[in-house]
Amino acid sequence: MDLRVNRRWAGWRQQLDGLRTNIMTLKRFFTLGLGLAGLALVAALPAPAENKIPEDCKAGGFFIGCQAYTFNRFTVFEAIEKTAAAGGRVIEFFPGQKLSKEEPTVSWDHNASPETVQKVKDKLAKHHVHAANYGVVGIPKDEAQARKIFEFAKAMGLRAITTESVDAIDTIEKLVKEFDIMVGFHDHPRQARNPNYKMWDPEYILSVVKDRDHRIGSCADTGHWVRSNLKPVDCLRILKGRIISSHLKDLDKMGDGHDMPFGTGVSDVPAILDELKAQGFTGNISIEYEYNWDNSVTDVAQCIGFVRGYGAGKK
Repeated sequence: MDLRVNRRWAGWRQQLDGLRTNIMTLKRFFTLGLGLAGLALVAALPAPAENKIPEDCKAGGFFIGCQAYTFNRFTVFEAIEKTAAAGGRVIEFFPGQKLSKEEPTVSWDHNASPETVQKVKDKLAKHHVHAANYGVVGIPKDEAQARKIFEFAKAMGLRAITTESVDAIDTIEKLVKEFDIMVGFHDHPRQARNPNYKMWDPEYILSVVKDRDHRIGSCADTGHWVRSNLKPVDCLRILKGRIISSHLKDLDKMGDGHDMPFGTGVSDVPAILDELKAQGFTGNISIEYEYNWDNSVTDVAQCIGFVRGYGAGKK
């Protein structure tokens, strides 16, 4: 046989070996009694990220803490302190917050110096808070610029990045694979004056992520779905298997409402938690409390206490 035939034969052999491996894997699943349902469940779960959130950061069965934007009238250091005071063990940073009272001119984002990054890490360690996420941040199409965000996430040990930069999806997917860091597409409310804004629609987000790497999915902002007159549980089911993280909110009414402590509004937080649990959700839940801005620690603590109580009730 000539060289071309040898190459073709080698390629066929490789494909045949791969097929045999897949058949054996299927047999193992059926032997274990998982069947097609088990295969569907495995296919639905996101690929594991390298920077998993430590198990001791859980409360009520979930990795729950704060989106630092809850404390945007304060500094990064104060946001960490307030998250810890409310009982949160994880935090999601956002770009542009001032670092500390001691350094009010220093902004915290993915352009931070190594010295600033270390200061934030030290502050997190002091208060036993884990940095899990970063956003909402614009990710450029330009790979060199986008890479800065992923390098920052890697340096901070983050699990995921939150964005709405659909136009950069090709760049995002490339860097997700390279860095093994997840990306969740965030939803803001429907904009009556801007019909071109589609992120409020879970069907649209699904269309963006469904054929992409499984580490790309949704940052499910339940409060903004309520503000768009959508039921959060329905939205979560549409995005099943693609929920990377969540901004969990409970609002006082459908439509243009404001945040309330969990369990006192219309969002049906227990049903949301039930659905996340059923989906095998392993990401962080960020309480983004956009009300009572100057004195929200007690309200946030009530939210975390609600989730803790939810978990206790399920045991």
